[in-house]
Amino acid sequence: MGISYSTAKWLAPTSFILDFAAQQYGMFSTPNMLDINNQNLSFWSPYPYCIAGFFFPQQLFQIAWLYRLYKLDPAKNGPEERRELDTMVDYVPFYALGNICIGTWMIFWNSNRLDISHAFVTINSLSQLYYIYAKLGPMNTRSTSSILTHIVAKTFAGIGVLDLLHNFSAAFFVDQPATTLVKVGTALGFAGLSATSDWIFGGCLVYDLIALAIGQATTGQTPGWSGLLGAYAVGAAAIVGAKNYARPPYNGEKSGYRRTATEEGEGEGQDEGALDVEDRV
Repeated sequence: MGISYSTAKWLAPTSFILDFAAQQYGMFSTPNMLDINNQNLSFWSPYPYCIAGFFFPQQLFQIAWLYRLYKLDPAKNGPEERRELDTMVDYVPFYALGNICIGTWMIFWNSNRLDISHAFVTINSLSQLYYIYAKLGPMNTRSTSSILTHIVAKTFAGIGVLDLLHNFSAAFFVDQPATTLVKVGTALGFAGLSATSDWIFGGCLVYDLIALAIGQATTGQTPGWSGLLGAYAVGAAAIVGAKNYARPPYNGEKSGYRRTATEEGEGEGQDEGALDVEDRV
């Protein structure tokens, strides 16, 4: 899915604007996204205002990331800036795909065609998870571009997990209680993801569980389910904390990246820990 910098420079902000416009449509149309949510409550329905609370700061990080993408110019600087751009441009196709999918999802969600909207939220969620697990290199805490890319990609994936569960239950299990299979599957799924998460994505997973716990407390779909979800949130936080305390995920200058042969020729004497986005986690 590699693209040029010139393409990335217009594709990323265009997809952001399309998604933002779709979100405004979702909030202010009749019926709006909250009306559809209230008509289709199920065992994975979160507290809707938790999603809104996540949406606003995540938009700010996206704007900062987009500004950084626009500001960096490889023609004016050397290999270091090109490596920073490579990190960001590598994510742009997944970022744009996510924005387009979520924008389209909103249209079908507000039309109460949750079966169709589920296809788009599935594509988004799985593509974001694929990127952070298979494509995204380790964070370099000395690089603003690397930090912002990690925040945007992992928060996108984190809320994507909640979106996937929510739409699935609302589309196919309206007014259904949480069965033993749902309870066990939720516990195992979040435990597995938490055990492989850094602080950012792991924090999003804990937030997802809190949103589900509050949502189930307000709907009362299944007695005791809200409390169990709250316990899952505590357990996920413990797993994320223990995992990242034992093995810190951010390596600063020594991020695990290696310079390419070309870059070594251009930048002799530069730090040996410079980034090369070909090295993956």
